[in-house]
Amino acid sequence: MTKLGYAREMPNDASEFRFLTGDAARVERTAALPTVVRTEFPLGVGGGSLSALRFSPDQPVELVLLHGAGLNAHSFDPLVLALDRPAISVDLPGHGRSSWRADADYRPEVLAPAILEFLLTLADGQPDAPFKLLGHSLGGLTAAYVASKFEKLRPGMLLELMIVDITPSVSPSTDGGGVAEFITGQRSFATVDEAVDRAVAFGIGSDRTALTRGVALNTRTREDGRLEWTHHFAHLDGLPSAAPADTDPAAANDPHPYAGAWDALESLTCRVVLFPAADGMVSPALAQEFAHRLPTGTIATIAGPHNLHEAVPVDLANHIRELDPR
Repeated sequence: MTKLGYAREMPNDASEFRFLTGDAARVERTAALPTVVRTEFPLGVGGGSLSALRFSPDQPVELVLLHGAGLNAHSFDPLVLALDRPAISVDLPGHGRSSWRADADYRPEVLAPAILEFLLTLADGQPDAPFKLLGHSLGGLTAAYVASKFEKLRPGMLLELMIVDITPSVSPSTDGGGVAEFITGQRSFATVDEAVDRAVAFGIGSDRTALTRGVALNTRTREDGRLEWTHHFAHLDGLPSAAPADTDPAAANDPHPYAGAWDALESLTCRVVLFPAADGMVSPALAQEFAHRLPTGTIATIAGPHNLHEAVPVDLANHIRELDPR
């Protein structure tokens, strides 16, 4: 069993795994459900802790997953069940059960040190078992920064970086405007169905069963009986799109604040794969730029919305397998 340094396994709350059986049926999984445990990883960088879900903890980790803004580690449950590989899905800082940042700064380059610390500990616990990293949206940009530094510190341990429906040239004010409005435009809901209706209206997905599951795992009940999102963004004015205004006012209006992530991607020696969503945030022009900047990279467009791993987990799993059959 891979050790995660001073990470500790948390007592499992059965209610948070109540959707796994339905997830397995949805992806037509015939094998028994894997063991899933929640772990907590205390952080030395900035304090606080990361929470994560570990699938098949008796085996070395093959895949680490980072979700997008406003989501949590459970958003990858269907994908992991479809892939049937030992994996760790991490709650980014400010999401799920991970600590909120006191400065409320959730730019990808700011999140990267905490994820890097986690991955270094993971690598040291399984030094003979390299793994892959997959990030969606905000998690994809964070993964780019992490991968660049991780490769230098643990050469050969990162086999591949997979990015789902994001590139460093996505503009938060245009390409990501719908996602930002969905996350921050309405802070509370009378019912789960109301939140699902909003998700459908914003093109987050169309499968109401899957969306109901996602809302249930990403909301909590307030004292007044209304539901609110559990992530920190629900209590902020916007998403992490630029440097805070008090540090650099010009940067706060930068339409491409993630440009530094291109340098990180272009420095990588491992394979880099981009999975654009046909109805997502990566336009053909952005995909073409990715191909130009990373000529050795791979692009595989998948039919579906921005949250491919939730909307079409089997299709995404099949594409991952086709690129690396086992």
